[in-house]
Amino acid sequence: MFLKKIAFLISFLLVSIVSTSQSKTNTFLYEGRVEKLQNNTVVLIGTASLVSFNFTGNECLITLQSVNSYEHHNYVSLVLDGKYIGKIRIEKGAAQSFPIKITSNKKEHHLEIYKNTEAQSGNILFAGTTAKLTSISAKKKKKIEFIGDSITCAAASDSVDCDSGEYMDHHNGYYAYGAVLSREIGVDYLMSSVSGIGMYRNWNDENKDEAIMPDVYQNLYLTKDASKPKYDFAFQPNIISIALGTNDFSGGDGKKERLPFNAEKYVSNYINFIKMLYKHNPKAQIVITNSPMVNGEKAVVFEDCLNKVKNAFAEDKKHKTIQIFKFKPMTPKGCLGHPDVADQKVMADEYAPFLKKLLNEK
Repeated sequence: MFLKKIAFLISFLLVSIVSTSQSKTNTFLYEGRVEKLQNNTVVLIGTASLVSFNFTGNECLITLQSVNSYEHHNYVSLVLDGKYIGKIRIEKGAAQSFPIKITSNKKEHHLEIYKNTEAQSGNILFAGTTAKLTSISAKKKKKIEFIGDSITCAAASDSVDCDSGEYMDHHNGYYAYGAVLSREIGVDYLMSSVSGIGMYRNWNDENKDEAIMPDVYQNLYLTKDASKPKYDFAFQPNIISIALGTNDFSGGDGKKERLPFNAEKYVSNYINFIKMLYKHNPKAQIVITNSPMVNGEKAVVFEDCLNKVKNAFAEDKKHKTIQIFKFKPMTPKGCLGHPDVADQKVMADEYAPFLKKLLNEK
């Protein structure tokens, strides 16, 4: 798991209001961590953030651009009329137009454009479409936010050859466990996840050179870049799922300084992080999870830490009792020791009934 520190430069005039909730226009819906710009353009930031729209006819061209401080390609996944039709590679440089192949004779079509790569791997500008747009409205659904690391990002999950390409080539946020289970149980979701990140330290950094999740969460772009907008907390999830600890418990690369795991620091940071979440989402049900990648003695310590976090809020009468969910141990089949797309589906199938039950409880 690698944490990439990227400062993003976007040369577009920003509107004065930034929102991560769905668009109020009648032609586009925006979901996830996004930044809306002028003229219905939007920067897709977080994993599986998306723009969707309805259109008529058999012609649809979309314009996309990778917008990063260093130039590299990016990816989106496309879903047309409810059917996944594949990934688009967006090369570095100027905005590019992509034709969408229409095969059905339906009068009206629905297109969803999902960002495959995570915030730290670069952002994608949706610069518009030539399609003949029709109105679109958002169905009122319950909401879940997924906070996590590369496992939550579905990093290194989508590849037949892990030795080929670059890190962003192996991402597919559309198939991340949070996105998959949300579609299965019919909820809206938001992903706030960063590869390599932890609660008090990262995969290969003792919080000396790299930011941890409590440092970046309140920045819309999940960085410490003060020039970027703050996250506005407009999403207001019914459930907030937190899966952080895999990197805190990791041994790093074996070359850089790695201190023994500090349970006290981990628990303290976790408690303070939840207090911040409660401040902005007072009605949310919080679920904290273990990791299918942390096993043996470390898993025992991990579970003890989660129990301490839960118990710290046991007397809190203002909020719902914190829940703990335990993923089953897993031998991942993806790249760099990560779950692959099939593993992500296994995690989704494990977690979905638990979250669905919580959502239906009064």
